[in-house]
Amino acid sequence: MIGADAMVKCLEEEGVKIIFGYPGAAICPFYDSILDTDIRTILVRTEQSAAHAANGLARVSGEPGVCVVTSGPGATNIITGIATAFADSIPLICITGQVESDLIGSDAFQEADITGAVESFVKYSYLIKDANEIPRIFKEAFHIANTGRKGPVLIDVPLDIQNAAISKFNYPEKVNMRTYKPTVKGNMVQIKKVAKELEKAKKPLICVGGGVLLSSAEKEIREFSEKYDIPVVSTMMGIGVMPSEHPMFYGMVGNNGAPCANRAMKESDLLIMVGARVADRAVSHPNMITNYKVLVHIDVDPVEIGKNVGSHIPLVGDAGHIFKDLGAQEISCEHEEWLKALSEYKTTMAVKRSPDKNYVDPAQFITKLSRKMEDDGIYVADVGQNQIWSCSYHIVKNGRFLTSGGMGTMGYSIPAAIGAKLADEKKQVVAVCGDGSFQMSMMELATMKQHDVPVKIVVLKNNYLGMVREYQHYTYKDKYSAVDISGSPDLEKLAAAYDIDFLRLYNMEKADEVIDRFLKEDNSMLLECLINPMDLVMGG
Repeated sequence: MIGADAMVKCLEEEGVKIIFGYPGAAICPFYDSILDTDIRTILVRTEQSAAHAANGLARVSGEPGVCVVTSGPGATNIITGIATAFADSIPLICITGQVESDLIGSDAFQEADITGAVESFVKYSYLIKDANEIPRIFKEAFHIANTGRKGPVLIDVPLDIQNAAISKFNYPEKVNMRTYKPTVKGNMVQIKKVAKELEKAKKPLICVGGGVLLSSAEKEIREFSEKYDIPVVSTMMGIGVMPSEHPMFYGMVGNNGAPCANRAMKESDLLIMVGARVADRAVSHPNMITNYKVLVHIDVDPVEIGKNVGSHIPLVGDAGHIFKDLGAQEISCEHEEWLKALSEYKTTMAVKRSPDKNYVDPAQFITKLSRKMEDDGIYVADVGQNQIWSCSYHIVKNGRFLTSGGMGTMGYSIPAAIGAKLADEKKQVVAVCGDGSFQMSMMELATMKQHDVPVKIVVLKNNYLGMVREYQHYTYKDKYSAVDISGSPDLEKLAAAYDIDFLRLYNMEKADEVIDRFLKEDNSMLLECLINPMDLVMGG
């Protein structure tokens, strides 16, 4: 057995069924060895997409996604995908080929110090120097990626290490790292403090982030909210913890959030932040969540607690474990007036749009689309105006809502949707993007076609980088700079080039009919929706 065989054997031991990547000379021994297994290799068309596809797979499967690329530009191209996963705490195993060990540091062909380059975007990284260390390193990498605060781990493997003979393959049964022991169980003293504060609170509120989904704690949160009638809001990454039309859910908070959700955050007297980083996109003014209220911050990563805002009751641990323990406490509370006020806010503060009837109204379209999607369908939003419209108007039932939150990476939706579909091929998967973000990953239509991955794609076309244009509209008084994307391809011809079915929607008159055709069969399809170029994310 050589090092490359051992790498593949490690993936088999971890139950990996699919990898995403792009081969090159420095990773060819690995790609040769993987031919002798049942692991499916998905060839993407650019390396960044390998990480995004692994990201989508990880979020749907709950297991680390695996991406494998070559050295030099292969490795540097994947950095944005790694950073995207790191910002949203998505578990990835990123394997890169490297030049031979004795050439490292000599500026050899396609050499890049990838472990150094990704240092601020990974939980941990390895440069393998001894082929016999491969089993231990892979076992540790999977453990680190998918425990505690999840995230990407990079393994850099020189060419000579992949070709080196190893004396004995022994995959460890468990990991015991002295310096890495994440806290899972919450401190009972702190949990009882939270219970006491709940009894005193008149206006309690739970704000859920992506950490709740990563710990699969949706059921515990919902049951706790329903048991004690505690309203819930979410960050962008927390969308889907509560069904959108759940009576206890009041929407997304933040700069582009629901006005009633932001008002609830401001007026609450007890705010429980769980699995959320309290970053600027969700909380632009930290004093809004600390003034005149008790702040409870629950997170599996102790570094996040107190980083951006001080909490009155810090609570480190896994959200699922903590809410099980919290739900077991005897808590007596009543806040009917608070719920009544929030329901009134939800009605009176709803955003009013004035759509142009000559175009597709993205708000109305997204709501129609999501209502017609299957109950457990997966909706993948890209970045830009399409993301904000999706966050505001997509109706999550019992499915998933995926997007790039922390990094805001354009071009995320199509490769992530490919990964999501491969994670569960029975699920309906729809990617929604703008014509700007679509062109950042439209080459992956070839990946969909080659590997027969039936993903539905919606392109909201306005011929602008809409979010930047809107920013320039407000900030620079309509002085537009480098946001006109004229010269974009004819999407009908592009779809035909990839032999993918195509639909175009000009306005809302035939929206129901077109959406029904779009969703009818489980096949790849591209739907272009013509949007008013001057439409705004909130006002319209």
